[in-house]
Amino acid sequence: MNILTKRSWELPEREATPEHVFLNRRQILAGLAGGGALLGSGLGMRPAFAEADPSAGLYPVPRNSTFTLDRPVTDEDVASKYNNFYEFGSHKQIWPAAQNLEIRPWTVMLDGLIDNSQTIDIDALLAKMPLEERLYRHRCVEAWSMAVPWSGFPLAELVKLAGPQTGAKYLRFETFLNPEVASGQKQSWYPWPYVEGLTLAEATNELAFMATGIYGKPLAKQFGAPIRLVTPWKYGFKCIKSVVRISFTDKRPVSFWEEIQPKEYGFWANVNPSVPHRRWPQATEKLLGTDQRRNTLLYNGYEEQVAGLYKDMSGELLFM
Repeated sequence: MNILTKRSWELPEREATPEHVFLNRRQILAGLAGGGALLGSGLGMRPAFAEADPSAGLYPVPRNSTFTLDRPVTDEDVASKYNNFYEFGSHKQIWPAAQNLEIRPWTVMLDGLIDNSQTIDIDALLAKMPLEERLYRHRCVEAWSMAVPWSGFPLAELVKLAGPQTGAKYLRFETFLNPEVASGQKQSWYPWPYVEGLTLAEATNELAFMATGIYGKPLAKQFGAPIRLVTPWKYGFKCIKSVVRISFTDKRPVSFWEEIQPKEYGFWANVNPSVPHRRWPQATEKLLGTDQRRNTLLYNGYEEQVAGLYKDMSGELLFM
């Protein structure tokens, strides 16, 4: 007889907030051309998220019921209009500018200390991967949080596809570089392209996830289409968007924000309420789209699953 032990995340799932139906780009442009009546109603400001995507027929994907939440799913309309994507600017209402990103053709390069170096088309990659939906908490270092239904596949599956060699200890992630499309990349004081990194052990943890969809659809561009990293026990700046290259290396990568300000942004970036950022205390968090504040959970509530990755690491700046 199998005895099932509940993990700490397996709490009763509350009813998810109903999705909003968004106008597509053509509808928005038609509304703008039609004059002030549509704008006056507020409808003209709806996001242009419904642009055709070759992978749209893959979604929604089956939900993995192992991953549940202790809070409601954040409303799609709210989560879709409050985003960090520095490639397109430093403000939160970045979704209109992010629509300039062309997501086809799109390839992901796997290279470095691996047996199966390759550059693979995103749709070919999707066809190889076991797609599923997971409900995850997301915590920003700016002390706001949300809970969303990501679709995608375990990062461990991509690691398996690459076939890491014995010397591989880290994964270095890199996003696109195209300042003609992404005006934020014209800011020379930033070390473009955006780079992030994980240890191989972190990358193969059961929580590490490559997201290709959200809210039962392909990723909207402001979320980091067509593929991004999701590590729910870390601060959101680790979750690099619009990935084009993953390199396996024996040297620890220097991540984007770590290079800019290493005293504020460490490599590990694990959520810890007792370690304040210089600008944002971390003890509590604001739930996006509500007036609620909650106590911040160590490792964002995923301590049982990831704490073992960081034992016996004296001298390391673990959390920031």
